[in-house]
Amino acid sequence: MRYMFLIYSQETDEPRSQEEMQQVMQDHAAVLRDAGRKGVLLGVERLKSTGTATTVRFDQGFPVTVDGPFAETKEQLAGYYILECKDLDEAIEWGKRIPTVCKGREGCIEIRPVDDLPKLP
Repeated sequence: MRYMFLIYSQETDEPRSQEEMQQVMQDHAAVLRDAGRKGVLLGVERLKSTGTATTVRFDQGFPVTVDGPFAETKEQLAGYYILECKDLDEAIEWGKRIPTVCKGREGCIEIRPVDDLPKLP
């Protein structure tokens, strides 16, 4: 089953040290190498900051475009992985390895199974 690992972290204007960023990148690289070697890696992307986001919402049936993310939250979506896992237990083990300090301090990994879309005519 495919699982998406949503990486949430806190954005900050404080610059991170070169050593901290290098460690985060090395930790991600280790997960990617291992997932690629095991043939479970289906996708991975890092997102730009929420300041670059655009949200489309509907007001009385008409689309309205606004700058920024839809939700006001302390933690922001920073990126994602998609991995093929045999079950949730395996997905949790992968989730424990993914760094959550891309651009902030604390964070979390939300693991969600990917649902198959129905076949379109």
